[in-house]
Amino acid sequence: MAKKTAKPEAETSAVLLAIDQLSKENNINKEVLFSKIEAAMVSACKKELGKQDNISAVVDRATGKIEVLARKTIVEEVADSTVEISLSDVRANFPELTEYELGDLVEVPVDVEKFGRIAAQTAKMVIVQSVREAARGVIYEELSEKENEILTAIVKRVEPDRAFVELGRTEGVLEAGEMMPGEEVKPGDRLKVYVLEVNKSMRGPQVKVSRTHTGLVKRLFEVEVPEIRSGDVLIKSIAREAGSRTKMAVFSSNRDIDAVGACVGLGGTRVDNVTNELKTEKIDIVKWSSDPREFVAAALSPARVHMVVIPENEKIANVVVPDNQLSLAIGKEGQNVRLAAKLTGWKIDIKSVSQMEAAQQAQEAEQQDAEA
Repeated sequence: MAKKTAKPEAETSAVLLAIDQLSKENNINKEVLFSKIEAAMVSACKKELGKQDNISAVVDRATGKIEVLARKTIVEEVADSTVEISLSDVRANFPELTEYELGDLVEVPVDVEKFGRIAAQTAKMVIVQSVREAARGVIYEELSEKENEILTAIVKRVEPDRAFVELGRTEGVLEAGEMMPGEEVKPGDRLKVYVLEVNKSMRGPQVKVSRTHTGLVKRLFEVEVPEIRSGDVLIKSIAREAGSRTKMAVFSSNRDIDAVGACVGLGGTRVDNVTNELKTEKIDIVKWSSDPREFVAAALSPARVHMVVIPENEKIANVVVPDNQLSLAIGKEGQNVRLAAKLTGWKIDIKSVSQMEAAQQAQEAEQQDAEA
């Protein structure tokens, strides 16, 4: 059966202007808005006409004219006017359809004005809701691409267990556990935040952000260091105790590039810029090495290491440091060795030279006693 359509009369409409404005304000593709309006009109008409599958709506892309159509079969005598139309009615009302026959399908306009004010209000509400959903969808798509990236956020309000931040066209949540220890934020503050995850909800995208994630440090250095962005310098690992101290291991296969120096910057400017963003959090940048002994020794910086011994088939590094470097190697409350272990992936046992010598002497004495 051939499908024939009664063409709507062309007329200019404010619909096109509204769609153009909504598209620009919400960054929504115009075709999405056309589709939403068509779906809204179908929904409103079905509430008045009953749930009919033969209802469709068309927005003329050139004029903005909205027309609701009912798809009907041409018959000699009409038994069900919701899905059928007589041949005589087609000839009388649609003279522009010169080729038709019994059994053809034809789409005829539905007089929506007879639905009255309630139908019009229903259509308007559905359209508004559809546009809102489309805008939320666009924002979600934009932000979902920003997961694991950093954004600049403006603090809107602060609650005891969280802060709400403005992220362009939506809001993010900075939970207490994702705030840097000791950092006080207040409305109006501008912060760099790491996007943990973006979830859909009825109220729009729900964005969780962090100030403690190691990814924040990584992304900040990518911004500051061109060699990282180009791939000439690689960040191999990061260990962080947010608000206090971070260790970062870097490497370059290009012998002409000093990976550590590139990250520190001339006069320390690059690392200082990152430190300032992290509220004076201390950052140690060390050279990564495929040799675990060299890597462990570097990771314990700023302490000087005398020797690193790694027993065969064990994931432990026995480190010996000069006596005057022991407290520095361990760090306040064990922080330096703890971060070094996390950075390298090795368990680290530290002794001073004198402690090592004493242990060796005790072992030798035990052997002599055993032999005697």
